Amino acid sequence: MSLSSALSSAISGLTAASRASGVVSDNLANVMTPGYARRSLELASYGTAGSGVRVVGVQRHADPGIVSERRAADAEFGNAQTLSRFHDRFQALVGDPTDQTSIGSRIAGLESALISAASQPESTLRLNGVVQAANALVDNITAAADGVSRMRNEADTAIGVQIERLNDALSNVRKLNLKITATQSSGSDIASLLDQRQGLVDQINEIVPVNQVDRDYGQIALYTDGGAILLDGQAARIGFTPTGIITPDMTVGNGALSGLDINGVALGASAIAGGSLAAEFEIRDNLSVSAQADLDTVARDLIERFETPSLDPSASVGDPGLFTDAGATFDPLLETGLAGRLSLNKVVDPAEGGESWRLRAGLGASGPGLPGDASQIRAFADVLEEARTPASTTLGTGLKTAAGLGSALMSRAAQNASFSGQTLTFATASKTEMTRIELEQGVDTDAELQTLMIVEQAYSANARMISAIDDMMETLLRL
Repeated sequence: MSLSSALSSAISGLTAASRASGVVSDNLANVMTPGYARRSLELASYGTAGSGVRVVGVQRHADPGIVSERRAADAEFGNAQTLSRFHDRFQALVGDPTDQTSIGSRIAGLESALISAASQPESTLRLNGVVQAANALVDNITAAADGVSRMRNEADTAIGVQIERLNDALSNVRKLNLKITATQSSGSDIASLLDQRQGLVDQINEIVPVNQVDRDYGQIALYTDGGAILLDGQAARIGFTPTGIITPDMTVGNGALSGLDINGVALGASAIAGGSLAAEFEIRDNLSVSAQADLDTVARDLIERFETPSLDPSASVGDPGLFTDAGATFDPLLETGLAGRLSLNKVVDPAEGGESWRLRAGLGASGPGLPGDASQIRAFADVLEEARTPASTTLGTGLKTAAGLGSALMSRAAQNASFSGQTLTFATASKTEMTRIELEQGVDTDAELQTLMIVEQAYSANARMISAIDDMMETLLRL
């Protein structure tokens, strides 16, 4: 080997060592950066083209299989977390058997108040206690209905926000695709661009689970698990129109609520299954509707019990009972949203200008009647304790008392919350494990420091080689 060849080899070695130390430095600096993939320097010999080593490029290490599995776990977690939050909130709205302010406890409290008033029908204090218990029950049911309506509106708003994020992310991935192609063509390093693109795809995947397909020139295409094309050359445009205020009667089926479309074509629910977006649609279009129906069932049962013919001889045909639909009698065609309209008949409520003695004399009585007559109060208590088959079957078709129907409502809410909590626990464990596995494929600081030591040794060896060549050249020049 000539001195010039040796000098060229040593200089190329210094250049490679310098690049390698920069790669190691980047790895160590980004060890905690989400989405960062470990880099390594690719080297090759010049071979017959010359002496020394040449830098081929920087390789980005990311296992597509592990990334795909981790993304699936992320989407499952986002879906389970959103659904679990809804069920927990609904359970809190209806309460549980140990809660004195739950719907079931309020029904039991009304029964107790009626029994107490029947023991002393002349007591205005006890009659007022029945009114207070009835109002507390109404307040609980209407508050639960308001809470369900609020969660439904929140879900619609969340859908709109996520669609905006989804469209922005798809547009940015397309821009990065083009930038990666151009950068790769110029021979420059694209590892950082790949990191950015992976981060954007991760954001999209949390909203809608996606499958990534590699295309030519470093580009990628994205498809949902349901087969919808989100990105393939051009980015799709996802359409959605937030509703604003949603009332219980509004559904996608009757055209009152917006669905999704992709480039103007309606998108079915199966195309976006999984992820947080599907969970928000599930809450808006199914879970909230079901929860509202359960509350309406309880409200209908209360109204119909006190509208039982002959229950109150003082009432005329068509008069509302103790509980009303916003002051009116119940209309089976208007059951949807009934829980939010439930009210106590004003004729018995002193706060609304009524008289509590009507609980004793009858809602349509013209006077207080006999102070010691408790027959009407007992009739009201008995109708609550009567086992009936609910006209609405959302909570089952078996015979139930009013308290039993309230217990069925709380039981269903508790079961749904428990099941969704278990699903969330599994999804959390899966996400944690897949994240751990992915991190194991990432930057190992010990390994990087070992690589740095090797790089330092190589740099030192090449520097000594250059020094030796310099000494030899000076010797030759002195001859």
